[in-house]
Amino acid sequence: MASAKTDLFDTRLNSAAVLFKALAHPARLAILQYLAETKVCITGDISDELPLSRTTVNQHLTELKNAGLIQGTVDGVKVNYCLNPQKVEEMIFIANTFFDQINKTPDNQCT
Repeated sequence: MASAKTDLFDTRLNSAAVLFKALAHPARLAILQYLAETKVCITGDISDELPLSRTTVNQHLTELKNAGLIQGTVDGVKVNYCLNPQKVEEMIFIANTFFDQINKTPDNQCT
């Protein structure tokens, strides 16, 4: 069985990869943006806000929740979705650190 071999890389790169993967779809970015703009937890169907089916939106919500970027709590038959502010801060730090590191090597640029 083929392995992704993520264990060959340090924790920092693996953490960045998980977060970047969660951001790697426009629907997930739209969900994060929507939750950030509303500034409240959403109870109800986020799929009303996106041009996608409820099933597809739920798959994207699952990816975001697995990455820790959103929190969801069950309230009866409804789920409340919110941004996870600690994880969002961590994501910003990881992204800034990563891009700062790769930006500090201008001598290695191809011309």
